[in-house]
Amino acid sequence: MQKRRLGRTDLSIAPLVLGGNVFGWTADEKTSFDLLDRFVEAGFNAVDTADAYSRWAPGNKGGESEIIIGNWMKSRGNRDKVVVITKVGSDMGQGKRDLSAAYIEKAVDQSLKRLQTDVIDLYLSHWPDPATPYEETLGAYQRLLEKGKIRYPGCSNLDAGQLRAALDVASLRSLPRYEVLQPEYNLYDRSSLDGPLLDLCKTEGLGVITYFSLAKGFLSGKYRGKDDLGQSARGEDVAEYLNERGMRILSALDAAAERHSAKQAEVALAWIMARPGITAPIASATTPTQMDSLIRAASLKLSADDMAALDRASDKQHALVP
Repeated sequence: MQKRRLGRTDLSIAPLVLGGNVFGWTADEKTSFDLLDRFVEAGFNAVDTADAYSRWAPGNKGGESEIIIGNWMKSRGNRDKVVVITKVGSDMGQGKRDLSAAYIEKAVDQSLKRLQTDVIDLYLSHWPDPATPYEETLGAYQRLLEKGKIRYPGCSNLDAGQLRAALDVASLRSLPRYEVLQPEYNLYDRSSLDGPLLDLCKTEGLGVITYFSLAKGFLSGKYRGKDDLGQSARGEDVAEYLNERGMRILSALDAAAERHSAKQAEVALAWIMARPGITAPIASATTPTQMDSLIRAASLKLSADDMAALDRASDKQHALVP
């Protein structure tokens, strides 16, 4: 499978990243192992998680996803074949988001232990922390790099102004800069990335891996009305998409899926993969059928007409010229 270079790093990943948010939540360890096996056997190599996954589930305290991924890599002996992406800074019981140096240097050791590895390939600041200067956070990453605990730092959920400021601090203070951005992005939720933020990533050579790439499952096409919301644990989160624009997007996905004998989710992911400046979408699966669909998405090639039709349905203001 053709790999894509992740920004300026020496990490090369397949054009789709597996989301580990479901591990330890809606996928138990055995199911997670089966899904991970299927994923790497198909030629994919990057797995995204976070220390906070899946703290929101009843009975969980955070770290469940990292533990499962660590157990899987140890049992398979394949750590050298997997690009491990995890995050730091979410509330893990401390009552706030925290990117202070002291917190990062403690949290990374906990993630390394759960993942049963000596180094994290890509370590992301999960959320902005207005209480901590960029210089302090980036200085912490510099020390982790020097100790060999991480290979590259990145960030998630920064807007264009925040990312610009972080890059400027890194340059001014000769600190490591964020090399990868992980924003929310999909056919419906586009406004936070399209425009100044994506332009900045292109100009500065950042890799971009998107989360909620299927709009919490809405773009799978299985949610067409309020009666469908009970189909999954995330169903209630989809209610916000059940409007005229959402239905217009689903209609365009239906048409493209029929043309390509594909599923709607495969088309939605292929659209992101074809967007200039985006390295790969992140998507999760809880069943072998869903995993097979993710795998197929990576080989689906949309035409210029397909892309233009999806853009028109999504947002005419951002329509691409075919």
